[in-house]
Amino acid sequence: MPRAKRGFKARRRRNRVLELAKGFRGGQSKLFRTATERVDRALQFAYRDRRVKKRDFRSLWISRISAAVKSLGLSYSKFMFALKKLNIELDRKVLADLAVNAPQAFADLVDKAKKLAA
Repeated sequence: MPRAKRGFKARRRRNRVLELAKGFRGGQSKLFRTATERVDRALQFAYRDRRVKKRDFRSLWISRISAAVKSLGLSYSKFMFALKKLNIELDRKVLADLAVNAPQAFADLVDKAKKLAA
């Protein structure tokens, strides 16, 4: 009786891993064992960084808002507090976009916040 060679299932599994390892350097894209390790690690980074990306963007928006508000003579924390008091429910993504693309509209918001803070 001939030995069992696992057939196409094992080849399909190996090819799936090697396909994910395309672009890795050297044996990490050619050799199944090292490719498996690198792909597992890459998938862990991808999982983690999908969450980190959200944090990074939030901090970017906060930096943009803070810079824009400071140039108009108010602090970030006072501005955000004033928006809450005025029931202006714009999130940081939209506020940062306004600060960059519609500075006049953003300045109007800052003026409203200044009136409340004064």
